[in-house]
Amino acid sequence: MSGRVDLKVLYDNEAKEGFKGGWGFSCLVGGRLLFDTGSDVSTLLFNMRRFDLGFDGIGTVVLSHEHGDHVGGIEILRNLGPVNVFVPVSFSDSLKARLRSYSNVRLREVDKAEEIPGGFFTTGELGTLVREQSLVVRAHKGLTVITGCSHPGLERILGLASKLGEIRGVVGGFHDFNMLDILKSMDLIVPCHCTRRKREILRLYPDSSVECSAGCRIEL
Repeated sequence: MSGRVDLKVLYDNEAKEGFKGGWGFSCLVGGRLLFDTGSDVSTLLFNMRRFDLGFDGIGTVVLSHEHGDHVGGIEILRNLGPVNVFVPVSFSDSLKARLRSYSNVRLREVDKAEEIPGGFFTTGELGTLVREQSLVVRAHKGLTVITGCSHPGLERILGLASKLGEIRGVVGGFHDFNMLDILKSMDLIVPCHCTRRKREILRLYPDSSVECSAGCRIEL
């Protein structure tokens, strides 16, 4: 995938008018890959309907880490056709068993960085206390990293992702990230969900940053 990629934020703490907000994160990338599922499936489905989205095109689900605000809406799988689900290998046996219980799910346990068909890559699982994977998207503007909460440290995630090429954008939760100078070279900065310094980032980089919210649509 190297053309224009449309990203829709389906779940976030904040929401545009007509959409519902909630503590968590989810986005649909290129109409085909669902990254995380937010805290609950009802809010996720509501926002998908507001976007007038169907389920037929979604063939891949990537779950960043095993926190309820990112996997709480996993029942969305009931609405999908055959789907490849990528999870960090450290996910609990109970959640992996639950995922395998869906007859339409092909589960892929991720350890190291690898390619996901369609122009996507996973960083592999990173971190110690919280193990987390992030998504790298190749689009016409270059590489964009999509994060869940960045528990392993956004600087570490970006450093690893840069092995694939120059990173031009970052979207998602930045957690406690404070090395804000790293963002200077970015063309697109979208701090979402659990970003402690969100307002400071938006103030520092007004030309490249975008306010995140459920209902937000971004071109990569």
